[in-house]
Amino acid sequence: MSVQVSLTNRQQHVLWATVRHYIATAEPVGSKVLAQEYDLSFSPATIRACMGVLEKSGLLYQPHTSAGRIPSDSGYRIYVDQLITPSETMGRQVEHLLADSLKLEESNFEVLLRDAAQILSTLSGYIALITMPQTRTMRLRHLQLVPIQPGRVMLIVVTDGYQTQSVLMELTQSEKEEVEGEIVEHELQILSNFLNSKLRGRSLGEIAILDWSELDREFVQYADFLKNLLSELTRPIRTPVATPILIRGISEVLRQPEFSELQQVKMLLHLLEEEQDLLWPTIFESPEELNPKRRVKVRIGAENSLAPMRTCTLVSATYKQDEIPVGSVGILGPTRMLYENAIALVEATADYLTVALSQVA
Repeated sequence: MSVQVSLTNRQQHVLWATVRHYIATAEPVGSKVLAQEYDLSFSPATIRACMGVLEKSGLLYQPHTSAGRIPSDSGYRIYVDQLITPSETMGRQVEHLLADSLKLEESNFEVLLRDAAQILSTLSGYIALITMPQTRTMRLRHLQLVPIQPGRVMLIVVTDGYQTQSVLMELTQSEKEEVEGEIVEHELQILSNFLNSKLRGRSLGEIAILDWSELDREFVQYADFLKNLLSELTRPIRTPVATPILIRGISEVLRQPEFSELQQVKMLLHLLEEEQDLLWPTIFESPEELNPKRRVKVRIGAENSLAPMRTCTLVSATYKQDEIPVGSVGILGPTRMLYENAIALVEATADYLTVALSQVA
């Protein structure tokens, strides 16, 4: 989600200061306090006027008639998208801590993820959520193309664990007209041999990103067929299955004033502990799918589709294997979050797990 509001430099400074004050204190703030605590280089009257404009724009609001202002979800969105950059210091800190604390050669990947979640929770002060990886290490042992009837071919796949899968491939009408008389058993065997020579020993993740634009001359006529075959072969890669979510830091974040209402806490705990199947798609959704330039996804307040999370912010990023997203790292906390640190922590942890997974796979 993006908020389209044009702000002057002064209004941006006032919004930045208001958000920073509220993050630090959880208390509404007025113009006099901002003038005293932040070097804004203009008078309380100017600050008050700027706050009035920001309130009319829906970026600030008054929780009580006599109180100062606090940021709205839209105010936080402007703050995240336009007014801050992730903390390089915090990013380096988590990188060093992960590298010093986690021993790849001594742990399996699940143990490493659990330890990483604990480190992430401790550094951020929020709930850390890390999904177990999708199965991407399964490797192709053998495949066979078998003609079933004109226009239909059975693809049989055997993986390194001797698991067998079969897919019935339907050719389009145009493909049937082109190959019905050509793709016979003998030629399918030749094509099977070619594919085995190219794909044997590769993981499904690797196969998913292969480029078939340059084929041996004798197989150019099968380019469209191979494209469809590859699509069928890697379908499990493109249809993620929910994996367990490792959760750390619940007790710490629930001490925040935003979670003082018992019913709200119960709803959030029920979601985290009993409804992970609902939570998983939100965490695993790749930020690149929403915005190719953004590696870290930030969902603020009402941007979250699940009701128990609508007073929270979820910061998440995927970690990868063979350039394919296989799991996700997230931080869940109140919207009154120190976003500079949270974004840097999530991004650095996702990068570390991507490298770690390549070493233990």
